[in-house]
Amino acid sequence: MAQNFRRYTASSIGTTGTTIYTSSSYATIIGISVANIATSGVNATVQIYNGTTTINLVYVAPVPAGSALQVLDGGAKFVMSSGDAIIVKSDTTSSLDVWVSSVDSIST
Repeated sequence: MAQNFRRYTASSIGTTGTTIYTSSSYATIIGISVANIATSGVNATVQIYNGTTTINLVYVAPVPAGSALQVLDGGAKFVMSSGDAIIVKSDTTSSLDVWVSSVDSIST
């Protein structure tokens, strides 16, 4: 069965949580990169919201100026169900660019 590789992006994320991706079926997240575009260090939070509960993947993680945080590394992956959402926020206005890679429409 063919799989659907997808990417989702957002730029200049600030202090308000921004939804990067909402799953419409089962999906596997294979990468999340959070890049600091500010001139000084910032703290990033990446969460999954499943409709009732917010789960932190990283919480107030430091991202130095000019660098990026790989939320999933070493081949790690996680599965999302329909309606699950990835939300990213910073402690600094307009400071993060985010890239999410996924495999959508996984057979159940």
